[in-house]
Amino acid sequence: MAKENPSINYYDDGTASALGKVVNYNNLRFYQRSEVLYHLTLCFTKRYYPKFGDRTVDQMVQAARSTMQNIVEGSVDGQTSSESQLKLLGIARGSNQELLKDFDTYIKHNNLGDWFISNKRRFNDLHKFCVEHSLFEDFKDLFPRLNDEELANMALCLCHQVDSALEKYIKRKDREFTTEGGIRERMTAARLKQRATQKEIIENQAHEIEHLKKEIDKLKRLLKENNIDFS
Repeated sequence: MAKENPSINYYDDGTASALGKVVNYNNLRFYQRSEVLYHLTLCFTKRYYPKFGDRTVDQMVQAARSTMQNIVEGSVDGQTSSESQLKLLGIARGSNQELLKDFDTYIKHNNLGDWFISNKRRFNDLHKFCVEHSLFEDFKDLFPRLNDEELANMALCLCHQVDSALEKYIKRKDREFTTEGGIRERMTAARLKQRATQKEIIENQAHEIEHLKKEIDKLKRLLKENNIDFS
């Protein structure tokens, strides 16, 4: 299947741009949840893991941070490189799955309840809350009041939501790339569009000049017919 024409963006003065559309990652709900997960992980590891001697703390915190930061970098890099965007979003998804596994391991190791399996009522209430809320401000006051089982189940729920959203988002970006192309296609399309615009302007100016010449000739004839000499 042939690629569709790339979507061209424009500057305020009408000049075509080769850059991709700016993505405001702060408005992405999976980014917002990744930020919640980062702070939740900091709170959780500080409270339930020893301060020294356990590499799990660093691994969990780094996984949470990697998820969040790679979404940011992927969103920014997407303006110039679809390849970098897809790669970074893939890394974000992998880091999120690593974090999910760490919380799942904590639950199993400490004989806690995985609510998805053992307590459907609590899971449904938690899932509903996490679906309806995604900002850190919605969660931060809960962290001090929840125990390790509650926090771990909240983390699992958020991790699953981030993973599902990232998977769909990556597929959408991949489809955009395969149908519209990347920066090279946008550069070519933008340049051709700009040339076409310039050509159109020149043609319009030429038509206007020709029209003015005809008007001048017409006025000259009228002046001559009326024996008016302005020379």
